[in-house]
Amino acid sequence: MSTQRAERGLAAHDQVVTYESGAGIAVITLNRPHRLNAVVPELVERLCAALGQARHDDVAACILTGAGRSFCAGHDLRQEHEPISEAEDRRRLHRIQDVTRLVRQEPFPVISAVHGYALGAGCEFALCCDLIVASTDATFGFPEVSVGLGVTGGISRPLPMVVGLAKAKELVLLGERFSAEQALEYGLINWVVEPGQHLGFAMDLAASLRARPRTALARAKHALDLGPEVGIEAAFETEIAAALALHAGADAQDAARAFRDRDSRAGAENSARAENPEKDQ
Repeated sequence: MSTQRAERGLAAHDQVVTYESGAGIAVITLNRPHRLNAVVPELVERLCAALGQARHDDVAACILTGAGRSFCAGHDLRQEHEPISEAEDRRRLHRIQDVTRLVRQEPFPVISAVHGYALGAGCEFALCCDLIVASTDATFGFPEVSVGLGVTGGISRPLPMVVGLAKAKELVLLGERFSAEQALEYGLINWVVEPGQHLGFAMDLAASLRARPRTALARAKHALDLGPEVGIEAAFETEIAAALALHAGADAQDAARAFRDRDSRAGAENSARAENPEKDQ
């Protein structure tokens, strides 16, 4: 896998985000392990740049993970910041939300591979991805309210839809942490694996996705992301538009041809066995 820098001219250990791509798969790594990959403005900028690079590279799938002992421990509250104006603060918050926007806009699936802490903004980074795999040592949570902050990554929309309003309020207002097994039970993540296996599992998943028709993946992702935001008739129309575009494309025709070829071969083999049953004995 070739390595391309989210920030040019720096050694990998000096970058707050690293980017690697090869064979149609991109891996984006949050790289502040000494601070458990806690969020600072530079990390957000480099993460957005890496997501942009993955789209430029036309990858089939992208993995988001964290270096060291955790995925991302949320905002770095130990780092002192100079006072900024409300307008500047608004721009900073919009930029954090751009991570979710970019993930949703990507035409390929984005997989988060989570271990250790995924708290606050880190939890939102993980859960905004299309597919989420977490190791059993992963810990999720929304501690923002307990430190006088608010959720900012757009999680206020999908969280109540997935876990219900009452549970969403419990998770955000109390800020209690929950395990990977609980996250799976709540429907927030897709898989739980043994410690140390999260990235390998995500790579296998990305390879499986890479083998699927890209246009169909992109259309399906878009329809599913849009579905909860629109009425049923608009959802119907989105599905029809996607289906018509896919039916006219080469991927669908190639897949149908391959299916017919397999079916034809299977039929010929069954006929041969019927004519020569002694060969099966």
